[in-house]
Amino acid sequence: MGDLKVIRLSTKEDKSNYIHQLVKDIDALDKMIEDGLIEKTPIRIGAEQEFCLINNDFKASHNSLEILKEINDDHFTTEIGNYNLEINLDPLELKGDCFSVLAKQLTDLLKKGKTAAAKKNTKFLLTGILPTLTLKEIGDENMTPIQRYAVLNKAIKESRKQDFDIHIKGVDEVNMLHDSVMLEGCNTSFQMHLQVNPDNFIDSYNWAQAISGPILSICTNSPILFGKELWSETRIALFTQSVDTRANSFLLNQKQSRVSFGSEWTSGSITDIFKDNISRFRSLVTSEYIKDSVDMLEEGEIPKLRALTLHNGTVYRWNRACYGVGNGKPHLRIENRYIPSGPTVVDEIANMMFWVGVMVGKPKRFDNIHDKMDFKDVKSNFFNAARYGMATQFIWNNKYTPSHNLILDILLPMAFKGLNKVGVSPKDIEYYLTIIENRVKSNSGSQWSVKSYRNLLKTHKAFEASQTLTANMYKKQEKGYPVSSWNELTAHTYSPFDSEKLVKHKMSTDIFSVRKKDSIELVLNIMRWKKINHMPVINNKIKIIGLVSWTDVKYILNDKEKLKQSVGGFMKTELITITQYETLVAANERMLNNNINCLPVVKKNKLIGILTSKDF
Repeated sequence: MGDLKVIRLSTKEDKSNYIHQLVKDIDALDKMIEDGLIEKTPIRIGAEQEFCLINNDFKASHNSLEILKEINDDHFTTEIGNYNLEINLDPLELKGDCFSVLAKQLTDLLKKGKTAAAKKNTKFLLTGILPTLTLKEIGDENMTPIQRYAVLNKAIKESRKQDFDIHIKGVDEVNMLHDSVMLEGCNTSFQMHLQVNPDNFIDSYNWAQAISGPILSICTNSPILFGKELWSETRIALFTQSVDTRANSFLLNQKQSRVSFGSEWTSGSITDIFKDNISRFRSLVTSEYIKDSVDMLEEGEIPKLRALTLHNGTVYRWNRACYGVGNGKPHLRIENRYIPSGPTVVDEIANMMFWVGVMVGKPKRFDNIHDKMDFKDVKSNFFNAARYGMATQFIWNNKYTPSHNLILDILLPMAFKGLNKVGVSPKDIEYYLTIIENRVKSNSGSQWSVKSYRNLLKTHKAFEASQTLTANMYKKQEKGYPVSSWNELTAHTYSPFDSEKLVKHKMSTDIFSVRKKDSIELVLNIMRWKKINHMPVINNKIKIIGLVSWTDVKYILNDKEKLKQSVGGFMKTELITITQYETLVAANERMLNNNINCLPVVKKNKLIGILTSKDF
């Protein structure tokens, strides 16, 4: 999609022309398969590296186009959020030291990018979800100002006709409505590509589905979103919901989400995968097409199937079938989209080698996997891995198998054999697969983040803890050691940043609040039980309308008549408030100047936190 100038499908003529092109592309692909034009050998691998831009305070840096211009390298491209970029790595034949070569190219490109970014006081961070992301980052104002993103955003919003309802429940919970696809920009991944022989494509695709859960379980790296501890790989839930074109009544008509694991095993040929996508998901955007792809074939040209590729780019299967043309030859590949970015380059290359190894190392006993495993077990494995990571109990060969046993006893040996079979360097195999083995025995990226974040929360409020976590993640990432060797952060870990402290760093967000008609006796007892001195009063729209202070009401503790009265008769209504991005210095001055000990923190008059003199 990034290669095309896209426009919104609106008129009947546009829709008709686009469908015609799609059908012709399907016909052309069928003909190329039938005529044996699809490349079978050599097998190649490739990857796309998404990453976050951060400033010296380890928060999102909104200058992707500026950085891209400074880098001036076609390997780099934009993402939907103006705080992300992507690197497209060159494809390599699957043999010899290809994984070391890929690692070197990625390291060199990141080094080049970091040098350019440093001139703009910007750093790169490899992570599935940036821990310091705030709700500011998901506003349309932070969408990269490029036409295709605006067009896609508008198309999905118009298709859905209501806000996106985001609900993710883990240890904590995120429950929100949002009005754009910008939540997609919270996700950064390391997308891996494996070229597949067209004769074996469907069996290989089904095998890719079968192993997704176990592979994901050891690669998780995104447990924190907006300061909340959610899934081991929160990207899976977030991305599914952030570009969902279905309205909330989807349960009645059984539609799939555009981000999907699928609902059944695949059969037929690869064109049946594309036909299913076209049948299920309406086209959102189109582009300009110069030539009929069937006519091109008849004239001896290899078509790029632009309409089909564009449609495929708006259907986000976690294992996506792809068509491409390289050096004038058409090929088919599977794109693995569920692996997160980071925590280090060596971790990512190890993840890729593990996946590729299991893909090419499939024993004959797992041929026709669709006859041997229930698809619902495979799908359950995937989402359980996203939720629980290495704590997952998988259904494998129709029996429960702990993730540690499945990886160490079955999948790693399978990967070793597969990689040896295709001629990958034994030295590379030993090095990178040992990283996976060590991770099983110590901790994954999400396990390190969760342990460290919980420790930091003992001495920090959530935003300051996430900032300290990110700062130390960056520091360790720059050293390049795999995450299995990282020591978890302690409650008193040094925070290597020197930003001016904001209200957001110290405010409490676990707030007890009451309504105007509540009993003052209830309020007094809540304040006593919870040892709090200030109780905000809110209305039905969560807007603050008053404040009850312990010093103003403690005198009525033994007055039975007054205890029966409502909060409205005791609350102060002339309120002095503050916003979360004002400085603590400003907050302290406001308290001193007004002789108060509490500042409600508001956003558009809605209560989002409390800052008291004790927080200083």
